[in-house]
Amino acid sequence: MMDFGEQTIIASNESKGIVNAVRDVFDGKKMETNPTKELLNLSIGDPTFFGNLPVHQVMKEAVKEAVDSDNFNGYGPAHGLLCARQTVAKHYTTPEAPLTDDDIIITCGCSGALDSCFTVLGEPGQNILVPVPVYPLDSCVAASRGLTIKCYQLSPDRQWEADVDKMDQLIDKDTVAIVVVNPSNPCGSVYSKQHLLDILAVAEKHSLPIIADEIYNDLVYKGQHSYPIATLSKNVPILSCGGIGKKYLVPGWRVGWILIHDRHDRFKKEVVPSLIKVSRKSLGITTLVQAALPKILDTVPKSYYENTMSLVEANANIAYGELSVVGGLTPVMPSGALYMMVGVELSKFPHINTTVEFMEKLMAEESVFILCGECFLSPGFIRLVLLMPSEKMKESCHRIREFSYRHYEV
Repeated sequence: MMDFGEQTIIASNESKGIVNAVRDVFDGKKMETNPTKELLNLSIGDPTFFGNLPVHQVMKEAVKEAVDSDNFNGYGPAHGLLCARQTVAKHYTTPEAPLTDDDIIITCGCSGALDSCFTVLGEPGQNILVPVPVYPLDSCVAASRGLTIKCYQLSPDRQWEADVDKMDQLIDKDTVAIVVVNPSNPCGSVYSKQHLLDILAVAEKHSLPIIADEIYNDLVYKGQHSYPIATLSKNVPILSCGGIGKKYLVPGWRVGWILIHDRHDRFKKEVVPSLIKVSRKSLGITTLVQAALPKILDTVPKSYYENTMSLVEANANIAYGELSVVGGLTPVMPSGALYMMVGVELSKFPHINTTVEFMEKLMAEESVFILCGECFLSPGFIRLVLLMPSEKMKESCHRIREFSYRHYEV
């Protein structure tokens, strides 16, 4: 018998390749708070966190009905129950981008959808284009698959639009896809129709598919419109990732999907069968919430998520008004999603060297928890979540102002 002795068990290269930008910033840090002040958390994009955004009654009833039916306690098809896939297809089909149930893969949240897309489209050593500021999961999943990320910059001076010329220059023979996040986490931007057409032109030029992270589709401010990129595409194949977590305020229910917009059957032979094979790794997701999807998507009124966005927009106006008058801070007014990015001119804060330090000191002195731009590969920025009750939003911004005034020097 072998004696283990001092032998080390080796972990896989895939597991060691998992890198999460948020964890890179926080691991090993102990965030101190001011014990005399209530903690105000502007860091977490979980709409259930503050308790001010209740789940719609229809959704609760839909899940209860699925439980009481006793019809959904067993395994379902790994890529999703037929009733769920049919409902998602019906809900998201358009004349410009038609869908059937065969074009839908049900996944474990939108993050599961992105993971499946990266897994199927990329081989170790290849690369994928992602926007910066970046949603941390994109870089995390890419690294775990042995993919290199190439970052195309979003410009705060142009409402976080992509530099499409530089995007074009980043593409090489090993590039497998372009990731487009619209509306954006962390930026809160909503792209115009023309800007999406410009991105599609780059993808078409290089015969590249697009992975569209559209979890925040429809979560836009009054007067804004978000265009699903597939509705604008004539030739570029699109894998659109979404889910119910943000729009319907239930991220813990873990139901997402991939909408397969297969322009000219470019996905049909290999990508679609491989997406189904990848789904079989988990034997599918919870059948109960899948069974509730028809009632959720067909019955919950549009006013439900419009009310959420009224709160978010009001909080964005509060934050923009409060922080735009503060020297050294430059908030970028969003148009959708749940977030705002704020530029920090560190030269005006001589005793703060990075936005990581800005985050830590703000927490220690004012008990306001924001995320630093380093979490999104964008040092020099901080991100605010706009979901808390408006009175707490005002208090948070007041504390950020007081903190900034204290540390600001001309």
